[in-house]
Amino acid sequence: MKRIFLLLYILSLFAFAASAQEWIVPPENGARLSTFAFTDSTRKAGGDLFNLNCKSCHGDPGKNNAVKLVPPPPDPVSEQMQKNTDGAFFYKVAVGRGLMPSFKNTLSATDIWKIISYLRGFNDKYVQEVAKQLAPGISLEQVAMNLTWNKEKKQVQVAVSSLKEGTRLPVAGAELKLFAQRYFGNLQVDEARVTDSQGVALFNFPVTLPGDSTGMVQLLVKPTDETAFGEAKTMAALEIGVPTYRPPLNEQRALWNVVQKTPIWLLLTYVFSVLTVWALIVYVMLQLRLLFKSGADSDSDK
Repeated sequence: MKRIFLLLYILSLFAFAASAQEWIVPPENGARLSTFAFTDSTRKAGGDLFNLNCKSCHGDPGKNNAVKLVPPPPDPVSEQMQKNTDGAFFYKVAVGRGLMPSFKNTLSATDIWKIISYLRGFNDKYVQEVAKQLAPGISLEQVAMNLTWNKEKKQVQVAVSSLKEGTRLPVAGAELKLFAQRYFGNLQVDEARVTDSQGVALFNFPVTLPGDSTGMVQLLVKPTDETAFGEAKTMAALEIGVPTYRPPLNEQRALWNVVQKTPIWLLLTYVFSVLTVWALIVYVMLQLRLLFKSGADSDSDK
């Protein structure tokens, strides 16, 4: 029994050590900056979002009353939390790890930045650096996204740039999502990627993803930050999929097809139903006729 307890204790130590390992954030994500300045308004909104989504585990900032987990969630005021860059903060909240849930499908990019704004309010030494990709004078219409295939790296490459004073400049720190168009909706390809200092983001593309008969795949790329980019998006067709013949939806017999190609069982069911209804109508009419004739005969006998 002692050996079992000892083994469980050792395993728990290993689990704690594994969970306590340093959380490595990709450099391009760690360098990401907010596209808007943190203000009293964003801090207040961020506080409401923190209380709703984060307080149950991290507790009240500065009160050291986090829920007792292994490892314990750090206090937002602690040096462990505040030493993160803004981009690292964003990445960890969005992606999550272990007991830390992912909020990328729960909170918008704007909401996550507001939470970061709230947390930075507890750091007197913090000086915000705002992203410069959408500086004054640059409108959303001047932001362009060029989607191509990088043959050397065998990845989908998206280059984001903006026009300012007649010069096209790279947009760094923009988080993008890539989708492949399917029959019913869009399939996300790879995870969200952030553009580097050259305004370029690279996406891994699955080698088994089917395309049309020539291997052409219709791709869609759009930023996740609606505050900065609105609903900007770009579509492009690239010959990078597996050549696949997809018969048209009306080529074979199907429920949604034309009459000539309706499934046989459906045609038979329809014909049988119509014949049954008409047979029932004829039967009822015959019975009524017999009743009428029987009544007439009865009157004549009197």
